[in-house]
Amino acid sequence: MNFKKTTEEDSRYNHLEKMSLLELLSHINTEDKTVPLAVEKALPQIEKLSQKIIEKLNEGGRLFYLGAGTSGRLGIVDASECPPTFGVPHELVIGLIAGGDSAIRKAVEFAEDSKTQGWEDLQKHHISSKDVVVGIAASGTTPYVIGALEQCNKNNIYTGCITCNEGSPLATTAQFPIVVVVGPEFVTGSTRMKAGTAQKLVLNMLSTVTMIQLGKVKGNKMVDMQLSNNKLVDRGTRMIMEALDIKEDEAEFLLKKHGSVRKAIDTYNERS
Repeated sequence: MNFKKTTEEDSRYNHLEKMSLLELLSHINTEDKTVPLAVEKALPQIEKLSQKIIEKLNEGGRLFYLGAGTSGRLGIVDASECPPTFGVPHELVIGLIAGGDSAIRKAVEFAEDSKTQGWEDLQKHHISSKDVVVGIAASGTTPYVIGALEQCNKNNIYTGCITCNEGSPLATTAQFPIVVVVGPEFVTGSTRMKAGTAQKLVLNMLSTVTMIQLGKVKGNKMVDMQLSNNKLVDRGTRMIMEALDIKEDEAEFLLKKHGSVRKAIDTYNERS
């Protein structure tokens, strides 16, 4: 398949080793500024995939992110932050990476080149038509991701993707593709830079709007967050103080008694 692989095109800059530190930083910053604008152009695609994810999760399904290298790690980061931020089970949003958990910290050679392993990894989680699988690959050519999505399509499992090359094999395989064309990287082919930033922005959007639509945010507050450290306990206390117009010691007492901001507020209101 012929398509324009802009993520691998030659950088607009040359002789990087001859630039001053400030020049390097300024040029990287200049390139980074283009990423949100590229994401903006993909908002209609992001909306379509978000709608399908929300629909499936409302029906009891799960969301899977599947990727290799930087893309896989970004998916895992987003998935791992959903339970503490929104109080959902760890099994609701699952991130998988080519090469397994050891690949999170250290690259596993050739792990992404298997076209069958992605589907095998999904099957370990008893993937079904209730679920949604989002493949993440900047290039749009990663066999681990493409092979998995092909099998998902055959098994009536909704598929989406986040990629940075139009017309790529991944973009044409996914039922709900998101294509954010960021162009050549500052360092030629280093897709952990602009492409990685674009993927992170899209993942932020997908998980956040999904959780809001699932009722995990009240007003603009994370009322279901896990109270896993003192900072979050303090934040939860302030939320309750604001919502109920009560003093700090009473708010902290309610929070610790009920274990969550939502329960503390709801119980207080029911008794008032």
